[in-house]
Amino acid sequence: MERSFTDGVVTHPVTRRRFLHAAGAVGALAGLQRLAPAYALPASDRGAGRAALAGVSGRDTRVDLIIDRTPFGFGGRRSVATTINGSVPGPLLRFREGERATIHVTNRLREDTSIHWHGLLVPNAMDGVPGVNFPGIHPGQTFVYDFPLRQYGTYWYHSHSGFQEQLGHYGPLIIDPSEPEPFQYDREYVVMLSDWSFEDPGKILDNLKKQSAYYNFQRRTVGDFFRDVDRNGLRATIADRWEWGKMRMTPTDISDVTGSTYTYLLNGLPPAANWTGLFRAGERVRLRFINAGAGSYFDVRIPGLEMTLVQASGQHVQPVAFDEFRIEIAQTFDVIVKPTEDRAYTIFAESMDRSGYARGTLAPRAGMSAEIPRRRPRPTLNMVDMGMAMGMGGHEGMSMPGMDMSGTGTASKPGADASMPGMDMPAAATKPAAAAASGHAGHDMSSMPGVTASGGAGVFEGQLRDGTIIRASNLRAPGTIPEPVMHGNNTHGSASAGTAMETRSRLSEPGAGLGEDGWRVLVWTDVKRLTPAETFEPPVREIELHLTGNMERYMWSINGIKFSDARDPIPLKHGERIRLTIVNDTMMAHPMHLHGVFMELENGHGPECPYVHTINVKPAERVSLLATPVDPGPWAFHCHVLFHMDVGMFRVFHVSEPGGPMTTEGEARS
Repeated sequence: MERSFTDGVVTHPVTRRRFLHAAGAVGALAGLQRLAPAYALPASDRGAGRAALAGVSGRDTRVDLIIDRTPFGFGGRRSVATTINGSVPGPLLRFREGERATIHVTNRLREDTSIHWHGLLVPNAMDGVPGVNFPGIHPGQTFVYDFPLRQYGTYWYHSHSGFQEQLGHYGPLIIDPSEPEPFQYDREYVVMLSDWSFEDPGKILDNLKKQSAYYNFQRRTVGDFFRDVDRNGLRATIADRWEWGKMRMTPTDISDVTGSTYTYLLNGLPPAANWTGLFRAGERVRLRFINAGAGSYFDVRIPGLEMTLVQASGQHVQPVAFDEFRIEIAQTFDVIVKPTEDRAYTIFAESMDRSGYARGTLAPRAGMSAEIPRRRPRPTLNMVDMGMAMGMGGHEGMSMPGMDMSGTGTASKPGADASMPGMDMPAAATKPAAAAASGHAGHDMSSMPGVTASGGAGVFEGQLRDGTIIRASNLRAPGTIPEPVMHGNNTHGSASAGTAMETRSRLSEPGAGLGEDGWRVLVWTDVKRLTPAETFEPPVREIELHLTGNMERYMWSINGIKFSDARDPIPLKHGERIRLTIVNDTMMAHPMHLHGVFMELENGHGPECPYVHTINVKPAERVSLLATPVDPGPWAFHCHVLFHMDVGMFRVFHVSEPGGPMTTEGEARS
């Protein structure tokens, strides 16, 4: 979704009156603590346990949210944030499953705003994506969100307008279940992680477009070269540098935007503020982790405490114990810890690239702190991450003859299936015949809008005009993990550079920089829904999308087409069972979010596959999810790295009315 930054909030002129008000307020605040909402206040200033998370409730009265600009600063620096009811993060909204939420949102900005309820199943008109579901909330206007609460769990809300999310426009949302929860706890806290920059977000994007590694101050040095020569030999070291040079990347391209400009926040507070949650020794403490970062993944641990996962994406899961987890952008994880000692524990959330951290404390008394762990060396990517290892589990003996790294898409790749010339995913036809056990071989999709069909007798395979691949036969059993697939020729043009040779499931991998410390790291293959599905239907068709990009030019797209150039919505039929396969052809991770429907992550656990609203797709990864859309209308699908979405990694799915035809060209773009 391309937007003009000049129309956004940051360039909005500040009046003299507003500036004086802001400057005076910043001086009086001497920091941002008083911008923090009640649940993020210092421990001595708030209640404890469940009372601390009372939040703003819609049970007995209407909820009013006011979007405005408010002075914001810490560490002697000052700025102006986009706030909700004057705070960063916004107030905690707390409801109960089965109730109805009525939320009045008033815009006091000079540009449009919006709120999207991330992960909530709401009627289409209430989803809050300007240009997709509604026109946005204009300056001076109040928009009333009114929807039933059909689920329980930990969620969050944020702006879907411009760069307002980067500027503080986000907050937590809890829906208490109508039935007793299957686990017990004595206290609970929201732990909302985010990133803040005093730099204009538009300037950040400009810098990235001029030089994609602008914020990467952790690139390999001459010292690294000589270290690698000592370890691997001169020839291998030069060959390694040559291959990375052809990809126009470095192995330290972990995050686009780093701690060189970001300060990482916990509940809106920088590390020095030391947000603290109190406990009594022996209590069970529930921590509701939310990653509200605009561009940051966090690796979370609490040294000295084991964590047990009880909810993911707001839904109950079978308990899993671990020592560390990576929380994807826009994801939520609820964990329970049981501190038994009368001492403080540090909640330590390192950024994925190790360029900084957010930090808080669990302690029996206010004012305590524990040792801050030493930061680990920055991780590096390898050829496995780039999809160049072809199932070897490493990059030993790698050679890449014929690799197309130019982005022109003209060179052939080893292993490409010559039996289906011109097809983007030739290996699809090589999937095991057992997959046909789904019973949908020969399913007729020829009437689907915009589909150009191909495939042999009894096999349906086709493409939409934007390159989206549609299959309706030879589909593997539901809940199973995708098999590795050779990529074939790059047909996505110059918008896709450095395409992986092979894509495969990486759900069992902790991710770059994790898993080598001797700690148990949560991975997605560990996660199972609490109660197996009573019915677990196979998909009737598969929709395959490729995440594409050109790192050097900071171009991000889907199927090589940025959103502003995508003509058609992706049609879905009301109530149909689909498999959404997301293939990451790029060398960066992408947290992908589909609005309006819960997805079942196919992680090999069949009917116990967990529900997710957002899933990270690692470089060279192939992820598949099942979904049954029932709420009609256009729904956004996008990368939750704010700048990736903004420049084009965005699409619209359109769910038909019950019993109606699937959407035709252009209907979801009007």
